[in-house]
Amino acid sequence: MIIDAHCHAWQHWPYQPAVPDAATRASAERLVWEMGQAGVAQAVLIAADIDHNPDNNVFTDAAAQASSGRLFAFPAVDCRWQASHHTPGADARLRAVVQQFNPVGFAHYLHEDHDPAWLVSPDGLAFFAAADALRLVVSLACGAQQMPTVAALARRFPETPLLIHHLGRVKVEPLDEPGLQALLDAAATPNIHVKLSGFGYAVADGWNFPCRATQLLVKALYQRFGATRLCWGSDYPVSQRYMTYRQSLEIVRSHCSFISAGDMQMILGGTMRRLLQHRHSQERPTV
Repeated sequence: MIIDAHCHAWQHWPYQPAVPDAATRASAERLVWEMGQAGVAQAVLIAADIDHNPDNNVFTDAAAQASSGRLFAFPAVDCRWQASHHTPGADARLRAVVQQFNPVGFAHYLHEDHDPAWLVSPDGLAFFAAADALRLVVSLACGAQQMPTVAALARRFPETPLLIHHLGRVKVEPLDEPGLQALLDAAATPNIHVKLSGFGYAVADGWNFPCRATQLLVKALYQRFGATRLCWGSDYPVSQRYMTYRQSLEIVRSHCSFISAGDMQMILGGTMRRLLQHRHSQERPTV
């Protein structure tokens, strides 16, 4: 079973330049159609209530509810574009979101060029303690240089899976050696996972499929994290800037030939399937 660990759906296309099909380009129906064409069974919708989409948590939850089990919605909680970002009371806001949507995980976006010290501040620790108590998967957008603090946070909550977006946002053209090393060092923390997604962000010319310079990065992640802590994600529909939905899958499945067949199955679905079961792998928590 192939599971897409990172995609989005919006009522209105949120990015510039404007597109002629803004009301449908990012629809959940189009995503499900693309999944069917590529043989993808399930997908995780990462909510992002950005430009023209103030109710994306509600929208993605409704899409998941209507999908007959094909989509799982991860609501956005206290993300960088939200007024509540890193203000007191984050733990209560997380519990309220879980009360409303009952997700298995949530998304939290940092300002990637900011000091990440909030993560291990009293407010940050209370936020992630709530995630830990609720047995949630944390889908975390951060910069590579923030990984030492992220790893310190992960060590405080060893039972909580942290799933890092988009190859850890490491650039390979030109190579960000300190960022790469920080990401690889985080492999020593066993509850940190990485999404093999967002390939176009890592190179100078993301449109130049299959972004061959990223293969060395994926190989390094594979060697350090292992298949059980890597997940493929399409980043659809944002990835349409660089490649088709099918190409977002084949950039891993067909072009990362150094990954064994068994490990490829894990990366393309097995790891994410296990994470989706994390919350209910023990007795259901109360909010």
